[in-house]
Amino acid sequence: MTEKAVPTLYEWAGGTEAFERLTEVFYRTVVKDDLIGPLFAHMDPDHPKHVAMWLSEVFGGPDRYTKERGGYPNMLRHHLGKAISEQQRRRWVSLLMDAADEVGLPDDPEFRAAFAGYIEWGTRLAKHNSQPGATPPPEAPVPHWGWGVAPPYQP
Repeated sequence: MTEKAVPTLYEWAGGTEAFERLTEVFYRTVVKDDLIGPLFAHMDPDHPKHVAMWLSEVFGGPDRYTKERGGYPNMLRHHLGKAISEQQRRRWVSLLMDAADEVGLPDDPEFRAAFAGYIEWGTRLAKHNSQPGATPPPEAPVPHWGWGVAPPYQP
């Protein structure tokens, strides 16, 4: 009997296309939001695609963000000095989860727990790194997020 290979979160979600749909829908909502919209008032039109590249790499997809966008140091640069509040962080998380539902990302408990785990961790890190006087490490690898304790159920 052969054991099934466990897919990456990237594969389970539907690959690059799924993350691009997610970020397109998400940022369309973000720019209209009173609380976090101002943080994105001067957003590069390609920002949703760049975030999709980041998420794809984090969840086990190709390392395009590292190769094409500069990896962690570039992501860090976008958050420094923004002074993100806890309310803004929570709104970002909430709108992203709503977008995940809207675009049909997998809603099984295993995927959503892993997805939400990274989003919570990543947004809390971004909030800390964005505060005045923060001194985050200037170099670090892009995180690689997996299933955690519960891999996807595959009959």
